Amino acid sequence: MAAPPSSPGEPIVDRRQLVEYMESGCRPAKDWRIGTEHEKFVFRLSTLEPAPYEGEWGIRALLEGMTRFGWEPIEEEGRTIALRQNGCTVTLEPGGQLELSGAQLETLHQTCNEVHNHLAQVKEVAGEIGVGLIGAGFHPKAKREEIPWMPKGRYRIMRDYMPKKGTLGLDMMLRTCTVQVNLDFSSEADMVKKFRVALALQPIAVAMFADSPFVEGRPSGYLSYRSHVWEDTDPDRCGILPFVFEGEMSFQKYVDHVLDVPMYFVYRDGRYIDASGQSFRDFLDGRLPALPGETPTISDWADHLTTLFPEVRLKRFLEMRGADGGPWKRLCALPALWTGLLYDQAVLDSAWDLVRDWTAEEHVALREAVPRLGLAAPFRNRTVREIAGDVLELSGAGLRRRNRLDAAGTDETGFLGTLYEIVRSGRTPAEEKLAKFANGWDGNIDRLFDEYAY
Repeated sequence: MAAPPSSPGEPIVDRRQLVEYMESGCRPAKDWRIGTEHEKFVFRLSTLEPAPYEGEWGIRALLEGMTRFGWEPIEEEGRTIALRQNGCTVTLEPGGQLELSGAQLETLHQTCNEVHNHLAQVKEVAGEIGVGLIGAGFHPKAKREEIPWMPKGRYRIMRDYMPKKGTLGLDMMLRTCTVQVNLDFSSEADMVKKFRVALALQPIAVAMFADSPFVEGRPSGYLSYRSHVWEDTDPDRCGILPFVFEGEMSFQKYVDHVLDVPMYFVYRDGRYIDASGQSFRDFLDGRLPALPGETPTISDWADHLTTLFPEVRLKRFLEMRGADGGPWKRLCALPALWTGLLYDQAVLDSAWDLVRDWTAEEHVALREAVPRLGLAAPFRNRTVREIAGDVLELSGAGLRRRNRLDAAGTDETGFLGTLYEIVRSGRTPAEEKLAKFANGWDGNIDRLFDEYAY
């Protein structure tokens, strides 16, 4: 999640500014970029306990240790809660999950170099303080009450509000990890087509990346328990957004949706003010109970946009949010998948042809089936595995046509390799781990940390 804003931004005096803020993200294709974010759990090597914030092996020590690599610390109430450097930030999720929000880069080669450099830095410091890192969609072992909360003001507000809206919101905050990619659009029409394709195909990505079959050391009955968690987090701000597929979708329609989502907070003078459940529409009119008489700034609007959690999130770019976190080699596959699908016009058109007649009921059914069944989920007369094969072929074609080469003259299609292996085998990463749990690990979840830690 985002670090605190550095400035409040311009006052909002006309509601048209809300749309203009999002429209300002439109870029010509030559300026499109790739921004990758990935989270990982931090645990004590000797005991596998989740890392606290304070202490010799805590998250604070990890962040402060990373400043040796030139990262600038960001503080809240005197505590380092994030780092920034060259367009990147390292931030903390509520349960201490460490997240890299990468820079806006031109190629997947650059993205993968960024991932490798970041993990190398983190591992160096982590080894010195006795912690390890692991990527998975849901914490495979820890109970909710065993995970320490990080000292960020927005998380205190969310922690109190989440149980009012669903039963799994606190699990979302404390026990999930993801990898996501942020991609650009050139116009409102381009945004709409990309939004629709990305929302429709998000369950296909969930299936390929499914890597969270365990809860508290035992099989959960889900291949992506993380994806299931979002089904009971907060119906106001999660889901597949059926209105995106209806009629004349636009920036304005998304703005209207966001205005109907209750707020969490307002950030003022270095602190988070609880506005949970209150209306941004009232804020625009100077009638927000938390700040009577005040009206919002563009920074407040940007903050509010980050408190929505749909499968695809629109800001000044599109965020693909469906995938479980996972091992090192799969972190580059997620941006590769979506870059190939969305950054070539012919492939985007073909992807839209694939999904354009899917009904609202089919979107819902697919979303509900995939967390349990993964690639085996049925759809029409096919399986998700078969659709995933078609999607990978489209993405590969898009990457080949991009023809972005590294120093050795290699294009970007190689980053899809791990996904081709998954689809060819028909076995998700979650199913691979379940098989090992039942056989080679003899039911001991600790073996997962031995085998899959970074």
